[in-house]
Amino acid sequence: MLLKSQDKVNHLNNMPFFQNAVFFTSVNDIRNLPVHSGVEVAFAGRSNAGKSSVINKLTNRNRLAFVSKTPGRTQLINFFQFDKELFLVDLPGYGYAKVPLSIRQHWEQFLSTYLQTRESLHGLVLIVDIRHPLKPLDIQMLDWFAPTGKSIHILLTKADKLSRNQANNTLIEVRKYLQQFYAHCSVQLFSSTKGDGVEEATSVINGWFGINQTTLPINSRKNKKPPVKGE
Repeated sequence: MLLKSQDKVNHLNNMPFFQNAVFFTSVNDIRNLPVHSGVEVAFAGRSNAGKSSVINKLTNRNRLAFVSKTPGRTQLINFFQFDKELFLVDLPGYGYAKVPLSIRQHWEQFLSTYLQTRESLHGLVLIVDIRHPLKPLDIQMLDWFAPTGKSIHILLTKADKLSRNQANNTLIEVRKYLQQFYAHCSVQLFSSTKGDGVEEATSVINGWFGINQTTLPINSRKNKKPPVKGE
């Protein structure tokens, strides 16, 4: 079936033009971050929340981001480059209890500094397992990044693990929480296994890279509030 003219434009806007992303570099020290004049979009999430699977799904690549069977194994910031100076940035997973304290402290300092001071970082995709929404460390990530005034989009991953009603109810609960404390932070359901939510997420990220007019600015957190669900 042929697409009408406007439908073609919308379809192209929602295509992940970052499918040609290739590995660029890995760093483990803030001083070694690459120097460029381009745009970065970072992906963050708790260990085993499905972050690598999300990146692989969005880029339509099977092994672009390393999927580890051992949570907490990836300890580097990995940069993937495409279209000159545009980058997808895979941040280390957080929240894995068996990681030594010294490494956890290093990650915390590294991640907070990167999120709060990186000028080329235009948006953060926060990966959250829908079965464990907005744990304290997820809230910490929001608190680090929200004051920058930059965009945040939350993917509630593994939505296929719940019934449709359960998934939608969790989405509603999280959205209400965000509207109260992070008024302009957006959220959606996502399944790497079934591909649900890929088009919506792609449209948001394309907007951050300047592919369309979709932008999602976020204001600083209004006031303090415990996480939706404690650990």
